[in-house]
Amino acid sequence: MTKSDLHSNHCPTQSDHLCMPEEARKRARHRLSIARGHLESIVKMLDAEDVYCVDVLRQIRAVQGALSGASDVVLRGHLEAHVATAAERGDTVEMVDELMEALRYR
Repeated sequence: MTKSDLHSNHCPTQSDHLCMPEEARKRARHRLSIARGHLESIVKMLDAEDVYCVDVLRQIRAVQGALSGASDVVLRGHLEAHVATAAERGDTVEMVDELMEALRYR
């Protein structure tokens, strides 16, 4: 990996800031759009007096699955683009600490 490759993950507007890879952003956005659609359908379902509890639970689970998928996409992008290259940048300790903090809420 060349020095220019290491800087390719930096944000164009903030040279000292790492950016999410474009492909991960696109995939996460897609999964979150799916989650939003499921969530909107749950809200509409709850407007109906005859809504069945198990149907609502299924839709909630679908939202949770879509959110989990989005989280996985973001995590993989971070691991591939930033954690795997931390030693070359010299910020391994910071990357590990940051990732451990982020995974605390997973």
